[in-house]
Amino acid sequence: MKLHEYQSKKLFERYEVPIPKGRVASTAAEAGQIAEELGGRTVIKSQVLVGGRGKAGGIRLAKNANEAREFAAVILGMEIKGLPVRKVLVDEAVGFEQEIYLSIINDRVNRCPVVMASAAGGVDIEEVAQITPEKIVRININPLLGLQDFQARDIALAIDLPREQWKNFIKILHGLYRVFSETDATLAEINPLVITKDQRMLALDAKMIIDDNALFRHPELNEFRDFDIEAPAEVEARKYGLSFIKLDGEIGCMVNGAGLAMASMDIIKQFGGEPANFLDIGGGAGAVKVSAALRIILSDPKVKVILINIFGGITRCDEVANGLLTAMKEVKISVPVVVRLVGTNAAEGRALLSDANVITADTLVEAARKAVALANGGSL
Repeated sequence: MKLHEYQSKKLFERYEVPIPKGRVASTAAEAGQIAEELGGRTVIKSQVLVGGRGKAGGIRLAKNANEAREFAAVILGMEIKGLPVRKVLVDEAVGFEQEIYLSIINDRVNRCPVVMASAAGGVDIEEVAQITPEKIVRININPLLGLQDFQARDIALAIDLPREQWKNFIKILHGLYRVFSETDATLAEINPLVITKDQRMLALDAKMIIDDNALFRHPELNEFRDFDIEAPAEVEARKYGLSFIKLDGEIGCMVNGAGLAMASMDIIKQFGGEPANFLDIGGGAGAVKVSAALRIILSDPKVKVILINIFGGITRCDEVANGLLTAMKEVKISVPVVVRLVGTNAAEGRALLSDANVITADTLVEAARKAVALANGGSL
């Protein structure tokens, strides 16, 4: 789950990472009032979860409250890369002498968090990594020991940070590591971290990504979710505990188990088809879940056929079959449905579906072949 800049800064502040004075506004009048409280000279920043806000005109420097109000009115009427701007962050304008890049991400190869820092802050780190990779310092953190002071000092030395700023930098890096680890983030980034003209260190920009799978531990973070960047079908799926990701194909998939879902998608592609989605209905798939899954799949106008692939373990095949029959009475299905059931009570499940308007298959290969043929306009 990506967080907006103002949301990330709220968390940073909680963990003693210094940020500029500022507040978020939903209207131009509110932005002008905040700018006036901050002394007039402010930065108006669009709050959308895409990059390139500045190049799109979504970040403006206002000299006074009137300009802040005018700029906010323009920005709040914008769309940036297809996303509407609903809020702006009004921050105090800060003069600075040096920009630093600082972030913590998960290193999946070494299975630990890694600190990345660079004296070349304020620009895209991808560009720095490509053109001058030697300017990026990386230090792995032992997750059992956490960030150590000597590691923070090593980073400060490597990026030629003025020694009088080391104490501030170490405190900020410890705060960044705490917010990263305690919120189950996969990214915590400051770009830029600046040294101001009065020798303060401030996080002028903030970016965080939270692991969706850990949100059950952080219910307070659910309010930060921005539905503008999520497909409506994915939002609906979450209500029913379904794991759903929309894709661009024409074969809707309903499978129990993430591994089996991936295998089903691979075999569909092997036979020349394209999956329309990843959908894992999980265990205990009764009528409510199956109905919801069917509605979500059918909400995609590209879907030409539905492939249901169930391996009966914890989930019994006859339960899924009963759920499917109930769902088919509630949901109008206008495309062919191919069903493959195997495992616990598979024979009973197939018997229940024998009189239903579905196409059965004994193996996944057979089911995939039939689904691809039907999606391509063929007949069985």
